[in-house]
Amino acid sequence: MAVPHSSTCAAATAALLLLATAITAVHSIGVNYGTLGDNLPPPSQVAQFLKEKTTIDRIKIFDANPDILRAFANTGILVAVTVPNDLIPSLTDVGYARRWIEANIKPFYPQTKINYILVGNEILHWGPQNLIDNLVPAMTSLHEALVQENIHYIKVTTAHSLAILEPTEFPSLARFRPGWDKAVLAPMLEFHRRTQTPFMVNPYPYFGYTPEKSDMALFRPNRGVFDKYSRRTYGNMFDVLLDSIYVSMKKLGYGDVEIAVGETGWASQGEVFEQPKCSVANAASYNGGLVRHFNSGKGTPLMPKKSFETYIFALFNENQKTGSMAERNFGLFRPDFSPVYDAGVMRAGSSGPPGKNVPSPTLPTPTPTPVGGKKWCVPKADASDAALQKNLDWVCSIGIDCKPIQPGAACYNPNTVRDHAAFAMNSYYHAKGLFDINCDFVGTGVVTTTDPSTGSCKYVS
Repeated sequence: MAVPHSSTCAAATAALLLLATAITAVHSIGVNYGTLGDNLPPPSQVAQFLKEKTTIDRIKIFDANPDILRAFANTGILVAVTVPNDLIPSLTDVGYARRWIEANIKPFYPQTKINYILVGNEILHWGPQNLIDNLVPAMTSLHEALVQENIHYIKVTTAHSLAILEPTEFPSLARFRPGWDKAVLAPMLEFHRRTQTPFMVNPYPYFGYTPEKSDMALFRPNRGVFDKYSRRTYGNMFDVLLDSIYVSMKKLGYGDVEIAVGETGWASQGEVFEQPKCSVANAASYNGGLVRHFNSGKGTPLMPKKSFETYIFALFNENQKTGSMAERNFGLFRPDFSPVYDAGVMRAGSSGPPGKNVPSPTLPTPTPTPVGGKKWCVPKADASDAALQKNLDWVCSIGIDCKPIQPGAACYNPNTVRDHAAFAMNSYYHAKGLFDINCDFVGTGVVTTTDPSTGSCKYVS
């Protein structure tokens, strides 16, 4: 075998490093993909939907779910995975960390673009102490295990709630809580500096909401808050929280470490006692304002023109989350992929469930039914019963009325998968606005002008 000239190797290495830098330096908005729902679409549809119809280019999950990792292979979407909190003590052993990587990362990487492994979630906030004590050693061990496995582009971090901060009036007075600052956060920030990985935080203006300061919290026009010590004016609470983190890091000597936003969001619905905070209007104002702020590239008053990798919480409303109604209504989307509100993450002309074989990532603007015409959605002749059963199960699980195809109802007969799926698919097509893309059903549906109704069974028209 011929040995490459050293300058050629150096050039190739430099090119790869430049490519890796370009990939990691340009961020779009990310989203937290939770799965605590019994009506959520399968991961394959989620991956296709995000790729084809949104500008979201990265997700963060709260485990290392193999179905999700498999579904996002070859999509180009970055995936951040999370190690369960209870594994943190075991991860301090490099051998165990390597075995975890062998089982949970290597079967999917690099086909799935895993960019982060988060070691637990909000450990300092929730504890217990043995997890806090082992957090930085576990991160260090996991990083070393990745190096030993020759995996160099996956970064190790962990996400923190803002309970790590002492309460203060102004960002310039911010500091980390005593006890955590030097014992845990300084060694962690040293790890981040050494490994060139971001310090990840979860800033939620939502939790500091008051009606008097609602405009500051929701990115609405306001007079702003003047920090008399830094002589900076703040127009939104998100910047206040990020600069508070930055000042606290700087006071420990780590102002050069990158900051990433692991979670931030707003509930669109809540209990009576969560009003007037939780509403569609407020959620749209906050998340829409966040996306515009992100896209502006303005940064914060103390970090001007700084871009922060940001993950909105959350992708879907999750009906099995515990707690108040608000906990189940943080999603940008309902389980049928319809937006709860416009947060500015949809591609132009995109609506409905994911399609199939879309030639470009930006879908053409769909065309609704002509005035005076009628259309129905039915299965393609070559669609298999297995595929149609999936369509049937999905449509009936997201709130579309499937009562007419239940035993004894008007459209139960003919009692075949194809006939029942046809009724359900057509009902979905009409419920979602008569756009052709809403009759795609992963290539198994087709729009027709022939009424499929029979006898007493009347299809929606």
